[in-house]
Amino acid sequence: MKVRDFALCIVLLAAATAAILLVYRDLPVQVPLHWNAHGEVDGYGPRWMLFAIGPGLMGLELAIFALLPVLSPRRFEIESFRATYVRLVLAAVAFPAYLLAVVLGAALTGRLDVSGAILGGVSVLTLVIGNVMGKVRRNFFIGIRTPWTLASDRVWYATHRVAGKSMVLAGVASLGAALWGGLAGTIAWIALILAGVMVPVAYSFVHYRALERTGGLEVS
Repeated sequence: MKVRDFALCIVLLAAATAAILLVYRDLPVQVPLHWNAHGEVDGYGPRWMLFAIGPGLMGLELAIFALLPVLSPRRFEIESFRATYVRLVLAAVAFPAYLLAVVLGAALTGRLDVSGAILGGVSVLTLVIGNVMGKVRRNFFIGIRTPWTLASDRVWYATHRVAGKSMVLAGVASLGAALWGGLAGTIAWIALILAGVMVPVAYSFVHYRALERTGGLEVS
């Protein structure tokens, strides 16, 4: 994969860095960096740490994602779903940028509902990933990688079609739970996100066994 594949990620990283520099003098020396389950600040850190949790984390993710295609073994190349991989990388790199925006908003205004914003952000990320999950080809790094999906192309593709639907539904429903708020909303949010991931994992096992019993399993 080439540098141009990650051009938007690089632009996003530069924008995150510029955003910190733009407001750096207006930030308190100690900025809020951690919140408890009630949305109350329970941890502070020096403002320079924003560079680590924003551009630093984004750069680390980008470096790892750029390396994975090189590490992929033959017959499991990421190049086979290059466009989808680039979209997934962009989503992954954009999430720390979103978290940085939330932290900056909290530090500058002190009035932002950080817990709701973070839960909502994860919901949207789940929805975005689910939207492209059905296009992910068999590989060792991205997707629902269970013993059963890695053993069979048929199980892999069927599982990822299910994963796409379950993650999109979980993303939409959990976003509603995040907006609902409160303890009940948080519990519902956790259950929905877990369901969005665990349903396709369970399906991969059930589908593999079904194909095995009927002789329809194609092991490669």
